[in-house]
Amino acid sequence: MGFRVQGLDPAQFSHLFGRSDDELASVGARRYVVDSKPGFPDRIEVRDLDMGETAILLNYEHQPADTPYRARHAIFVREGADKALDLVDALPEVIRIRPISLRAFNEAGEMIDADLANGADLVPLIDRFFASPAVAYLHAHYAKRGCFAARIDRT
Repeated sequence: MGFRVQGLDPAQFSHLFGRSDDELASVGARRYVVDSKPGFPDRIEVRDLDMGETAILLNYEHQPADTPYRARHAIFVREGADKALDLVDALPEVIRIRPISLRAFNEAGEMIDADLANGADLVPLIDRFFASPAVAYLHAHYAKRGCFAARIDRT
């Protein structure tokens, strides 16, 4: 069964790019200069940012469904990113190198299954979840900090 990993639309963050640190702080965001790799996983390009790149840390609502599973958490986006990842039948390295909590949701946005896997072992779990017609989409989360990593859809 095929799947697609897509990064977040950069347009929803572009208003933050180039803002002063004080302006970012006024909306609860922070700018970082990347000083370790891995360590700053971007959610637009879905990759670990390179040393010296600039990341903005902000709170993001990744599960907007009006259910008890509605959720938001901290994410990094690369300042200036203008093209979202669109990857079919493969996982980006940033996900493959980390332990992942994979969460399966139905059309109503209710979580109906979840499991943990090392990123390199994630494809069989994706296939297992998508084998159920009740599963509409998946969310990958970095297991250590619980941050949203990416949405995964059927192709």
